[in-house]
Amino acid sequence: MPIISLLTPSRTLQAVEGGSKKRVLEMASKLIAESVGEEVTHELIFTGLIGRERLGSTGIGEGVAIPHCRLAGIEAPIGALIHLAEPIDFDAIDSRPVDLLFFLLVPEAASDEHLGTLAKLAEVFSQDECRVALRKADSNENLLATATRLFQ
Repeated sequence: MPIISLLTPSRTLQAVEGGSKKRVLEMASKLIAESVGEEVTHELIFTGLIGRERLGSTGIGEGVAIPHCRLAGIEAPIGALIHLAEPIDFDAIDSRPVDLLFFLLVPEAASDEHLGTLAKLAEVFSQDECRVALRKADSNENLLATATRLFQ
């Protein structure tokens, strides 16, 4: 499954005010919950994401984080791409602040798919030119267009 198929225009946001790791996780949880309907609440999403962060930061370095979790109640993977207006501390592996976040939610039983998608995301975000292109996007539309090109 192409990573771009996980995103929608409403879940691809540029120049978002972050403030803190917790605030960004809360904001993304609400954003995702609003876009998927009543079956999954923002509280359930936030609990899953914060629970995963307690196991270890999902900050993979170079200003990138891939917060993710498995959730009961969803049938297919869901993604959200957020570029923060200002980097925030995310306890990343390289101790650098994070400004690019790709949120990934997968069905509870989808462990192989989950790992495969995480590996694809890490591969794209490991490339300097990809990170630069995403950071240069100056609108939500341009961020989605850039992601469409990169996340095939």
